[in-house]
Amino acid sequence: MTPPLAVASDRHELGLRLADARRAGAAVAFVPTMGALHAGHACLVRAARDRVGPEGRVVVSIFVNPLQFGPGEDLERYPRSFDADLAVCAREGADVVYAPRVDDVYPGGQPAVNVSPGPLGEVLEGAVRPGHFRGVLTVVAKLFGLVRPDVAVFGEKDYQQLVLVRRMVADLCLGVEVVGVETQREPDGLALSSRNRYLDPEQRQRASALIRVLEAGRSAQERGRDAVLGSARVELRRAHGLDLDYLVVTDADLGDLPAAPPPGTAGRLLAAVRVGGTRLIDNLPLTLGGTPTGGDR
Repeated sequence: MTPPLAVASDRHELGLRLADARRAGAAVAFVPTMGALHAGHACLVRAARDRVGPEGRVVVSIFVNPLQFGPGEDLERYPRSFDADLAVCAREGADVVYAPRVDDVYPGGQPAVNVSPGPLGEVLEGAVRPGHFRGVLTVVAKLFGLVRPDVAVFGEKDYQQLVLVRRMVADLCLGVEVVGVETQREPDGLALSSRNRYLDPEQRQRASALIRVLEAGRSAQERGRDAVLGSARVELRRAHGLDLDYLVVTDADLGDLPAAPPPGTAGRLLAAVRVGGTRLIDNLPLTLGGTPTGGDR
């Protein structure tokens, strides 16, 4: 019989809930979230279970992190649906939900030591939301210290976050395997996001054009970076009601690419738009310049 989902409201209780797993040497997989869980989060929990198997432990955190909200970003407006979130975690096979208070994660208040994301934290989302990734990496580092996972699972929709977490883990020798899971989508292609609930029906229809912009760009991937951007911009001009923040092609680590990369170069096409008052982000993987001769993707 599967044991019931356990909820830990502080770090001491979290330690108790994982003590048996530690003693047994069971692997621990971790899915950090801010709640308002949807089918995309459910996929992350399933992926976490797949990584550690039935004998491992899956921990999901539900914590709205104040450090990653900047001026003008309404922390109180962020959606909260705790009971529904617990139901998702139980259904998908999580073992423990860590749902701490702010003073459990930041017992001394604003931390004196923060994790700097470096130059990559100042571009794309970081340029629009100064300080955001410092808050993200600081809380992820703290949660890694509290949960002590073997594996941590993140969605590819927040691709810049995923790249930065991987860089932090490598640079700080944190010993956590970071797994990225493909973006989950609505039937019309819109990436699943807690922000989608802010869209009214007309805005929701307009938002569905974002994936068409990205897919148009990807259709030109064999012709290189500039062709990807050109095709995406043609489709963007056909769309209505998408206010563009950025549209870029990078390498897989969000670095710069030459206009004509070698065949088989892995890349990423990323975009951010505003639909009404709601800001949406999305991305797709690319294989630029075609498949290399005699090799696999």
